[in-house]
Amino acid sequence: MKLYIKYMVSIRCKMVVKAALDALGLMYGTIDLGEVEVKESMTSKQRELLRSTLLLLGLELMDDKKAILIERIKNTIVEMVHYTDALPKISNSKYIAERLGHNYTYLANLFSETTGTTIEQFIIAHKIERAKELLLYDELNLTEISYLLNYSSVAHLSAQFKKVTGLTPTFFKQIRRKKRTVLEKS
Repeated sequence: MKLYIKYMVSIRCKMVVKAALDALGLMYGTIDLGEVEVKESMTSKQRELLRSTLLLLGLELMDDKKAILIERIKNTIVEMVHYTDALPKISNSKYIAERLGHNYTYLANLFSETTGTTIEQFIIAHKIERAKELLLYDELNLTEISYLLNYSSVAHLSAQFKKVTGLTPTFFKQIRRKKRTVLEKS
């Protein structure tokens, strides 16, 4: 039986959910972002205990099919942008539709009407967050970051970065460097 968990978007969340399942003595298989495969049927008492435990941890057990699908879209994007070595070389729409087994137009319309933003805007926001992380790590140059995040050019990444943050990637990096220097001197 699959369980869907809202706000489960990091490896740390997966560890917390694993601990909660272990504490309840539930047998489980795979634990992915936003979903858990439980190997046995759960009693209503176990389900309520899990629901209340997850709520205390800032997570939410989901039952509504549309809400589950929205969360799966978000988790697919988070996984695609933040937890893969390189973004897929196929279009985002094709990747998401294939991963979720639904028509992309249906997914896009549902996502937009529910969240008030488009899937593309959500992807861009996450790509810029990832770019910020990579800039702060200072291991890759802007060309390598744009390639990793599947941008057509450094100029395209820079333009989106500025549109989202109000700063150029170079200026963002300089600000962070100056802030670190000031902190080190105090």
